[in-house]
Amino acid sequence: MRIGDKIKGTVSGIQPYGAFVDLENGTTGLIHISEIKTGFVDNIYDHVKIGQEVLVQVVDFDEYTEKASLSIRTLEEEQQKIPRHHRFTNERNKIGFSPLAKSLPRWIQEAKEYLKEQKEKKV
Repeated sequence: MRIGDKIKGTVSGIQPYGAFVDLENGTTGLIHISEIKTGFVDNIYDHVKIGQEVLVQVVDFDEYTEKASLSIRTLEEEQQKIPRHHRFTNERNKIGFSPLAKSLPRWIQEAKEYLKEQKEKKV
């Protein structure tokens, strides 16, 4: 099993935080409540039922415990052709670490002054 694989499975358990799925390859996975559908899910029981056949996509896979993190939402977005943007990027702003680089000299000076004050207090 690899990240991105699309696998059929059966919902075997439901908790307030997500649904457990027995996959056709014999492994078990969890669909976190945030991966059930695009948007807010107030009650997971309105979207999945025990025994329901689902097509899921593997989001993460732990090779040691052989447990998978699954998603229905990514398949839904794929059908609607909505691109899923990476959560931790500011690629479109093209600013990178420049604000940090500009602030670094001031931070170094403040740290030196603080350490000097602490040293003077000890003497």
